[in-house]
Amino acid sequence: MRTLAVIGGSGLYEMGGFTDVERRKVRTPFGEPSDEVVCGRIGEVRVLFLPRHGVGHRYLPGEVNYRANVFALKVLGAEWLLSVGAVGSLREDVAPGHLVLPDQFLDRTRGRPSTFFGRGIVAHVAFADPVCSEFRRCVRRAAEDCGATVHDGGVYVCMEGPQFSTRAESMLHRSWGGTVIGMTAVQEAKLAREAEMCFASLSLVTDYDCWNPASGDVEIEDVLRILGENVSLARRVVARTAELLPAERTCPCSRALENAVVTAPEAVPPRVREELAPLLEGHGRRRR
Repeated sequence: MRTLAVIGGSGLYEMGGFTDVERRKVRTPFGEPSDEVVCGRIGEVRVLFLPRHGVGHRYLPGEVNYRANVFALKVLGAEWLLSVGAVGSLREDVAPGHLVLPDQFLDRTRGRPSTFFGRGIVAHVAFADPVCSEFRRCVRRAAEDCGATVHDGGVYVCMEGPQFSTRAESMLHRSWGGTVIGMTAVQEAKLAREAEMCFASLSLVTDYDCWNPASGDVEIEDVLRILGENVSLARRVVARTAELLPAERTCPCSRALENAVVTAPEAVPPRVREELAPLLEGHGRRRR
């Protein structure tokens, strides 16, 4: 059965429309995920849902255990990973209430673990195009079918937070060509690639950051109000995305680790090899 994983951000702490629902607590080599994984079905697709910040929004963006979250979804069989989260807009034409499907990232975070590797094993995956184009097209069609105003493509600037931007930072990010700014998606994109999942980001625009004097500064009350309006739309987009998933994956994402592990198999510490077995199965050392 095809398996779609969804990581929900601010405001999206649960999903409706599931059948055959069960909750799974998954242990990983990287610690505990943010919460239990809700497993269910939408039609003929198995769907896994994990609230990024935990139910009740308990974790700051910098406190989220991204590795445990993505690894848990991998262990449960996820093939596609849709990252849903609130963002600020860095462009006039991308208005609050719109949806954005970024295809590039700028990582402005500091020191967050963003790889499963290390501890005696080295891998270098390609990341020039961090979003699966085939999966993004699927999500775009789902958003359009749900009547959303959706922007296909764009640059997601991932900042450390938890504070919102200064005005100088906001202007700098605009000058770099940023489309939206958020605090979470880039780690999920990097880890999804290493886990050989197809990745896409569904960004829910809640504000204009603070570069736009006509809209005023970012106020959390306004962000939460617009976010609440977007959450029900996001749920419909997720359900429609599940319906539109292809019968099988033909993109390179499922082979991202092919030839990427450069450490000789005999040099990998046995414990690390065992812990990373869900990722390493069938992959050896690239020879140069």
